[in-house]
Amino acid sequence: MKQIVAGIVAHVDAGKTTLSEALLYHAGTVRQLGRVDKGDAFLDPEALEKQRGITIFSHQARLTYDDLELTLLDTPGHVDFAAQAEQVLSVLDVAVLVVSALEGVQGHTRTLWQLLQRYQVPTVIFVNKMDTNDREASRILAQLQQALAPGCLAFSTDLMPALQEEIALQDEQVLDQFMATEQLSDATVRQMIQRRQIFPCYFGSALKLTGITELLAGLQQWTTQPTPQPDFGARVFKISRDEKGERLTWVRLTGGTLKTKAVVVDDEKINQIRRYNGLKYTVIPVAISGDVYALTGLTTTYPGQGLGQLKDAQRPVLQPVLNVALDPQGNDIQVCLAALRRLEEEDPELHVTWSEPLQELRVQIMGTVQLEVLQQLLQQRFDLAVTFGAGSILYQETITQPIEGVGHFEPLRHYSEVHLLLEPTAPGSGVTFASDCSLEVLGRNWQHQVLSSLQAKTHLGVLTGAPLTDVKISLIGGKASNVHSVGGDFREATWRAVRQGLMMLQAQQACQLLEPWYQFQLTVPTEQVGRVMTDVQRMSGTCTLAEQAASTMATLVGTAPVSEMQGYAQAVHAYTHGQGQLACQVLGYQPCHNATEVIAAANYDPVGDLENTPGSVFCAHGAGYPVHWDDVPAMAHCPYRDETKSVLSDNAKNHYNR
Repeated sequence: MKQIVAGIVAHVDAGKTTLSEALLYHAGTVRQLGRVDKGDAFLDPEALEKQRGITIFSHQARLTYDDLELTLLDTPGHVDFAAQAEQVLSVLDVAVLVVSALEGVQGHTRTLWQLLQRYQVPTVIFVNKMDTNDREASRILAQLQQALAPGCLAFSTDLMPALQEEIALQDEQVLDQFMATEQLSDATVRQMIQRRQIFPCYFGSALKLTGITELLAGLQQWTTQPTPQPDFGARVFKISRDEKGERLTWVRLTGGTLKTKAVVVDDEKINQIRRYNGLKYTVIPVAISGDVYALTGLTTTYPGQGLGQLKDAQRPVLQPVLNVALDPQGNDIQVCLAALRRLEEEDPELHVTWSEPLQELRVQIMGTVQLEVLQQLLQQRFDLAVTFGAGSILYQETITQPIEGVGHFEPLRHYSEVHLLLEPTAPGSGVTFASDCSLEVLGRNWQHQVLSSLQAKTHLGVLTGAPLTDVKISLIGGKASNVHSVGGDFREATWRAVRQGLMMLQAQQACQLLEPWYQFQLTVPTEQVGRVMTDVQRMSGTCTLAEQAASTMATLVGTAPVSEMQGYAQAVHAYTHGQGQLACQVLGYQPCHNATEVIAAANYDPVGDLENTPGSVFCAHGAGYPVHWDDVPAMAHCPYRDETKSVLSDNAKNHYNR
């Protein structure tokens, strides 16, 4: 029997959970068709989900259809919980992207599409709510092909000649094969779906149970079961708690087997292996490759972690944009901290921070809905009635040109020097690390120490102390002492080299402050279009008139800084008397529109930040002494890679050659 893990993803209100219910009902997994609006959906069992009528947490169910055994992962659709949806993508064999026939491709639909492309997930599209749509399927299909990919094609059980030709047109080699034989094999079609060249599209109504048989048949016919690896490997994609508070580590096994009492993380043993179907589960002694399980007994696991032969997944694309402070409202602040740490295990993107001097707790969030849910979770699960202050923007910093940074750490009986090349990379790439240093210059063990140190902390920029991003940091040189060097020395030299390079770039005005931007869609009465355009221009954004479907309403799309759009939804509601609708999703980080003002307000002193000092420590006359960052290049014991930049003093040359 073919075993597939499929994820249901969609923009909020597209009918994602309703489709999941329809699939389970049609396959006989549930006897009654659940409804989100009635609070009895099989895959929305949490009290908060029933209360709000939206999916907040990812859940799983199982169904069997013919010879297909399908593990279904339902994901949140609201943009505020998109990071949880992204966590699931790394364990999918196929995704079912739900598009509403009423709204078509929305902004968040495009975001999900980009994530599916990033994680290379084969995708099937289900166009929902066709029963309430007066547009033909062909017009919706044309929109999918234009907005998502030309390979979005309407599928049926049989591949008619016209459909085969459309499929063949997506690949030159396949087209040559088709022209020669006038037919395509099912295996070829599966390969093209797997390579994300074509995307089967099905049309129907989940609520009316139309199109469900065709979708299930398509999943059974066109999906590809991955080949299991011989050695044990698993990907952690979720951390949660059961009704008794026991910690659950959710994993997808990609290879080998896993037994109860096995040790997979440090010295921690697995107490139970559970196979869940909704809220119910069975305990099994052995987990086999290809399926999804919940493990108990592990306390240090985290989403994205690779177990066994798998490495950790890359950092999620979707990151919080707001930073809020908790007001304990008389509750013990340490109790609040412990509760937030527990929630942070389940959602690491909360990034809980505690300031001892300020006695202040802060968390990072995507938006107001997530903040409201967080507040309710603290009340329901921990009996903590708290509030949160106004959100502040989470800035990031990057660089605009390369630089070689130098760090030297040489107090008495210690020695290390590190040279790093800092280079700007593409937006959204984060911070990456590499080594481009000969083993003859710096031994393998010391290079490992440098790379481990680079990955051990969040590097901060020197403009406001915001996290560094979109930078590649490469080890290009260094020096160790056979007598005095230890691993901790290279940690110190590495961190100082990063900061020293950033300070040199700041002096050259090559550091850049970034801020999050929204992509928005705003529908207002036509007489308000002029006001919208004026408002967006005032907010340093841009917008265009997307469509005017009726004489009374107009839709505008555009981008603007998150900082400027705070509270604009309330303003829209007021000046349109409740008729306007604003939908925003995070577009990503772009250069800050008011950087000078933000930098001045931050009043950050990069030299005074002793935990991230850019200076170095040298040794003379049997004692270590500090050297200011801008004097380090002249004191360095190793030459710059680019010899034209070398400014070694005679004393430094002598020290280097000794």
